[in-house]
Amino acid sequence: MIAAFDVHYLENGCAAAAVLFSDYTDAAPGETYTRFLPGATDYIPGEFYTRELPCILALLTRIHKPLDEMVVDGYVTLGKRPGLGQHLFEAVNRDIPVIGVAKSRFTGADGAEVLRGRSMRPLYITCVGMDVGTAVHKINIMHGAHRIPTLLKQVDLLAREKARHQLTQVTNSPNSARSLSK
Repeated sequence: MIAAFDVHYLENGCAAAAVLFSDYTDAAPGETYTRFLPGATDYIPGEFYTRELPCILALLTRIHKPLDEMVVDGYVTLGKRPGLGQHLFEAVNRDIPVIGVAKSRFTGADGAEVLRGRSMRPLYITCVGMDVGTAVHKINIMHGAHRIPTLLKQVDLLAREKARHQLTQVTNSPNSARSLSK
């Protein structure tokens, strides 16, 4: 089983999502998971993992199927420094390979560039626990005719929907009128 993760942030926490699938060519996930965690650390350039990793690890506690590989939105390595994917790999005792798919270049990162569909903007692929050529191939064959593979777009939308749902709950709570008026 393969799991792809994404996280979306609000002022009061983070919404994490995962889609599980059995093959990189799958058009739809076999299962989906979401979780909201209150509180989130501030974004620090080059230390993205301090913000994302706790959300992903909390979501992993809800997945009770053995995972063969994981895909994250971001880098595995940032040049010689570990990124989100490397920290996730360490957190799972180096048992599950991790592929990082980043949408923008991080200066100093050694991501392999992948052009999908008709896009002229590459995705940047890094990995740990497998050869980068293998990781590039897996992302290239993912379902979808556009730059962002179908399942990676879906996990992003799930995280955003979970965040919107949480925001709606906070806005509709009995105490929200007082907190919004302060």
